[in-house]
Amino acid sequence: MSALHEPVLVAEVLAFLRGGSGLYLDATLGDGGHAESLLDAEPGARLLGCDRDPASLAFTRDRLARFGDRVTFARAAFHELPDVHRARGAESLAGALFDLGLSSRQLDDPARGMSFMSDGPLDLRLDPTRGQPAWQAIRETQASDLAAALREHGDVREAGRLARAMCAAARAGSLSTTYELVALVDRTLGGRPHPRRYAQVFQALRIWVNGEADDLEAALGWLPSAVRHGGVVVTLAYHSGEDRRIKRAVRGERPTILRRRPLPETAAVVPVWEPLHRGVVTPSAEEVARNPRARSARLRAFRRIGS
Repeated sequence: MSALHEPVLVAEVLAFLRGGSGLYLDATLGDGGHAESLLDAEPGARLLGCDRDPASLAFTRDRLARFGDRVTFARAAFHELPDVHRARGAESLAGALFDLGLSSRQLDDPARGMSFMSDGPLDLRLDPTRGQPAWQAIRETQASDLAAALREHGDVREAGRLARAMCAAARAGSLSTTYELVALVDRTLGGRPHPRRYAQVFQALRIWVNGEADDLEAALGWLPSAVRHGGVVVTLAYHSGEDRRIKRAVRGERPTILRRRPLPETAAVVPVWEPLHRGVVTPSAEEVARNPRARSARLRAFRRIGS
């Protein structure tokens, strides 16, 4: 069994997010570390806790049970947040947290196929009950589309060559496990095996399989209508593409064209956010030494302004 996931930048998240009494959204509950810290630190806080992973929700329901009716749970991907929020009364949010990383339990469970460190089915779905596992999605896609995803979501070099090899292997039935993917990456790209290269490929596939980029854009377009004046949003991104999307939203720039879920015409494209710091906040050397998975975290915090 995995050790309890250690949340990233907890003190920094709380310093920005706490804004007094009201309803807060944790859009990515995970193991509930940030949520528990917020509820302990802010006695007037109530929480709408969401996650698309049913296993995470089940775990966190138990962890947060002591807070009673201060917490409401919902199984939801980001594009489903408006409906969830509306169904629970549409109270303006005092704050919102989006931690875009994976939990240790997800990474360490071979059955989820999230990590190249152990052998298991090449699944990679955040919600194993919805959509297609990665091996099936690869088998049914065009190599050019897969190559674009590898470049955009993982900065993968020689993405075209790797995508062609992956599609051919999947159609031949020889790309159904994580170790088969690792071996294919080594055969196709050559050179010395390197964990960073595997991590980039697995990350890109996970974001692609789950439609995470489109979901993030949809959530960023919805947030201005959901957060109260003066409310704060905190994001934790672990990939440059995610961080760029967040930065564009804070600046009020028009989102990129979505491949799966077009934004509504009313999506905000003018600045409604005030950044609360310069650049990004990153973990200290001490935190990274204690929790190496925090290394790539980039925190942004921004306050709702305007009408």
